[in-house]
Amino acid sequence: MPPAEVFAVTAPGATVEPDTGNGDKQAALRQADTGARFVNESMPPSGTPVRIGLLLPLRSDTLGAAAESLRAGFMAGLERDRDNITVTVVETGDVPQDILGAYVRALQSEDIVVGPLSRTAVAAVAGSALVSKPTIALNTPEGHGQQGATPLPPQMLAIGLSIEEEARQAAQWAAADQPGGSALVLTTSSAWQRRVAAAFANQWEGRLGRPLRIVELSAPDGYLSDPELVQLRARLRQDTPAVLFSAMGADQTRQLRIALGSVLTTEPDNPIFSTADKLPPPPAVPTEQFASLPIYGTSALNPGAGAGFPGRDLEGVRLLDLPWQVQRDHPAVMVYPRPLQSGVGSADMARLYALGIDAFRVAREIARHPAGRFQLDGVTGKLTVDFGQGPASFERIEQSAIYQNGAPAPARP
Repeated sequence: MPPAEVFAVTAPGATVEPDTGNGDKQAALRQADTGARFVNESMPPSGTPVRIGLLLPLRSDTLGAAAESLRAGFMAGLERDRDNITVTVVETGDVPQDILGAYVRALQSEDIVVGPLSRTAVAAVAGSALVSKPTIALNTPEGHGQQGATPLPPQMLAIGLSIEEEARQAAQWAAADQPGGSALVLTTSSAWQRRVAAAFANQWEGRLGRPLRIVELSAPDGYLSDPELVQLRARLRQDTPAVLFSAMGADQTRQLRIALGSVLTTEPDNPIFSTADKLPPPPAVPTEQFASLPIYGTSALNPGAGAGFPGRDLEGVRLLDLPWQVQRDHPAVMVYPRPLQSGVGSADMARLYALGIDAFRVAREIARHPAGRFQLDGVTGKLTVDFGQGPASFERIEQSAIYQNGAPAPARP
């Protein structure tokens, strides 16, 4: 995200406006509101040949599968909207010099380069002074968009999926839903969870000025510590927040939800074992007091339909995710083939497939209009792109969702 961020999560579940026959008028109104041209998917082909180089680490042992999912999505986009476009897949490994060499070769023969994929590779290209043609990076360098970070070259646009950005949008959504009160952020010592927790905290406390506490739970072997969950419930009895934000994954958030919804008897805050402990116990805490606390999270709470996850334990939990994952009736989602994916990690591969589709659509639009600001209702979210007019900027607003009947569904206003 660029330093000046604009968040549009004011009403969960915002959907595409229905076609009333006044499409041109509605598009003009949207452009007037945002200063961006809304992409017209029904435009005839431009007729101008465009060469795109797709730079992916297909030879990498660690990123090869991810690169293949993204390649498949990009080619699905090409199959639907060729528009006189040819795509050359440029395979690389993990070594920065290999990637830079492949990037230089792509610049010599292609009009637009899409890639690379990893953060380190994007950082290597961004810092190389080689970026002389439109380059659509599929990730962002560490710290990109934060105050004091080195800006990307003007010809580079970073459109990678960002779980930290989801956390910031979740903070905006939660603040709109709960106008008063504090937030409690729950995380473990995992590095990615700490980044997610920090992103939510910076938005909630730093930008919105709302009170917040962060609690880091132990998770030996991936399971939350039972004694610490007991202590958490005791803390919630003393100071109940307006919002819980889970920076954790689906399974740990499920453990948390079960612990908060279980029968709470009378765990003392500081138990003392002595013969004097025969006083009448205090009244039990109603289960609903904690079970009804609104919980927000990121796409990490959605492992996908093919993972066999018991989603009913997360009923009512709110999250941000891609339309590709939670909104099957989205106009763009419906027109692309959906690969058969199942098992652990399948949801992440599906998200990369969706990123490939939108990467093609963004590249095609930049090929049509090399300079300007445009909006695209993509399969990864509502995209706003500013390119060719100085430093490039990119924004993605993801779909808000809520667990209903065991699966995330788009949240409706």
